[in-house]
Formats: sequence, C-alpha cells, structure tokens
Amino acid sequence: MDGDAQYLQIGQVSDRTELSLKTIRHYDEVGLVQPSARSAGGFRLYTAADVERLLTIRRMKPLGFTLAEMKRLLDAIDVIDDSTASARLRAAASAELRDFRAKARDSAEQLRRQLAYAQEFAELLDRLA
Repeated sequence: MDGDAQYLQIGQVSDRTELSLKTIRHYDEVGLVQPSARSAGGFRLYTAADVERLLTIRRMKPLGFTLAEMKRLLDAIDVIDDSTASARLRAAASAELRDFRAKARDSAEQLRRQLAYAQEFAELLDRLA
C-alpha cells in the first residue's frame, strides 16, 4: 500500500491510546472505531483521526458511558465536523453534545467524590498504622 507511513499498526495505536489490542479489535468488530485501511497482509491500519476517536472513547469509559452512547457521541462529532451536514442535523448533533457534556460533568463530579472518600480512607489507615 502506498503511503503506509501515514498509518499506524494496531500495536502502535495500543501504545498511544493505552487501550489493549483486544479492546481496539472489539471496537472495530462492533463498528465503534474501524481502521481506515488494511495492509496488503490484512493488518489493521489506523490514521491520526482514528487514534483521536479511540482517545475519545478512552476518556468516556471511566465516566460510565455505554458503547451505544460512545457511538452516538462519535456520530454527533462527525456531523458537527461535516460542513455539508444540514442545519437540522447540526442542531440535533449540538444538542446531543450538550447532553453528553452534562452527563460527563456529573460523572466526573461523582468520581471526584469517590476519590475524596478513598483518600480519606487511606489517610485513616495511615494514622492507624
């Protein structure tokens, strides 16, 4: 394949995203993030944009988003980035992004509270030790 230098193989993508090979393959199988190309030998090849999509998913995972929600968010981002999308589609995508932002903020706050409890507990154990 010409221009392979612009593509990353799955191992490189795993290193950059800190996602396992199994997870990246799963995301491909469920249609969440599919590689942009395949090598002559059939190996998955990813672009920088594919890596960014995977990083978006990685950021969503600890906040409790489902695979279906991840797909909806990526689809909304695609619409926002598509200059040919209709105003109606862009407005719907913007509303979807607002909903995701609110859920992300709520989930992040919940994680901060849980972390504070964990730190309090660790400090208690330090005092008892």
